[in-house]
Amino acid sequence: MKKGLALILLLFCLSNLAYSQGKFVIQNKKRSDKIKFRLINNLIVIPVEINGVELSFLLDTGVSKPIIFNFLNVSDTLKIKDTKKIFLRGLGEGESVEALKSKNNVFKIGNAIKLNQDLYAVYDANLNFAPRLGVPIHGILGFDFFKDLIVEINYSHKYLKITEPISYRYKGCRKCERFNLEFYNNKPYINTKVRINNKLIPVKLLIDSGGSDALWLFEDDSLGIVSNNKYFEDFLGHGLSGSVYGKRSKIDEFYLKSFVFKKANVAYPDSTSISFAKKFTGRNGSLAGNILKRFNIIMDYRNAIVTFKKNGYFQEKFSYNKSGIELAHDGVRFVKERENFVPSNNNLSNETNQNGTRIVFDARYKFSLKPAYAIVELRIDSPAYRAGLKNGDIVLSINGKPAHQYTLQQIMYMFYDSDGKRIKLRIDRGGIILNYSFLLEDFFK
Repeated sequence: MKKGLALILLLFCLSNLAYSQGKFVIQNKKRSDKIKFRLINNLIVIPVEINGVELSFLLDTGVSKPIIFNFLNVSDTLKIKDTKKIFLRGLGEGESVEALKSKNNVFKIGNAIKLNQDLYAVYDANLNFAPRLGVPIHGILGFDFFKDLIVEINYSHKYLKITEPISYRYKGCRKCERFNLEFYNNKPYINTKVRINNKLIPVKLLIDSGGSDALWLFEDDSLGIVSNNKYFEDFLGHGLSGSVYGKRSKIDEFYLKSFVFKKANVAYPDSTSISFAKKFTGRNGSLAGNILKRFNIIMDYRNAIVTFKKNGYFQEKFSYNKSGIELAHDGVRFVKERENFVPSNNNLSNETNQNGTRIVFDARYKFSLKPAYAIVELRIDSPAYRAGLKNGDIVLSINGKPAHQYTLQQIMYMFYDSDGKRIKLRIDRGGIILNYSFLLEDFFK
């Protein structure tokens, strides 16, 4: 009897182990967990532990398998094994990037664990999104996480609630809208509508939490998906295969059933940047972070449904970068700072070395390493461009305050300020210090 019981228990344990290896399983009695995230430039950044190493990942519904960037810096620490060389293709005008496919990695996200997760490690050190976001980003994670769990994205309070499907119970919600999901290459799509030039057009959009814009639409004359006459050419973002450029404009209306956005931001990427994305011929564009963040969202891949409930961001005005400048981290600089506490010995000390050279130390100041911000994209004919700023300029101060006292995101928000706001920049151009001033301009005013 005891032997039979022991055998049953052993078989039960083994079956549970096999089950957990094939999917994410939440290791608590509630089969549910909350995970805090950072919302940076409309993107979700979550902590992900891989093979015992904690990293920061973008939660991106637009990808299938997890991808790790800057592989050369983390390969030894992660102990990645069972690798095979492959090539990945994504948005951008460049070529495919070389990567290693690795099997049998242990992923832990909050209390959710998966024991045999595949991942793609990109070892091109130049493919690094961290400088543009201002925080370390080690990789991106999508379908393999969403398919196993029901994921509630609470943008307003910046947390995820993950629940195993068998334990999830839907609550009544009269002010919610629910859509059926369609999947292509493990990516979620919804059918909705846009109004362009007073024409109502049905569109199929990728739900792309890894995009910071509001909407991307792929121009198609036959459908009436074309930009109006009021647009400007701009840098739209950086994809796996390089930079993406295109038009920025406004759309008459965008619909999520009863939720309607008037004059929402829209971008029309160049066809050369999205040739890979357009292989799915039914796709008309992407629904991205600047609209997604205006809802608390329930992603239910198991039942192929998504639920939207508007939150405190819903009424936020659609704005855009009115300066024409894109900044990125560009290493560090030595900065001279005044000490708050100063010792009382006239603040100066003198020393003479063996050669008779006199060295004077001023205790009122210290030198510290601070982040440097460089202009990496500059829109032609923008206010900053006309003022004389150039790519590569290092920003030293903004409106009289040292740049290093701001985060990258705080500086970028300044460029989204009101029409007519004056921006004063002090910059370093190859060792020459220069001052520039310009006014923010609302192109669509």
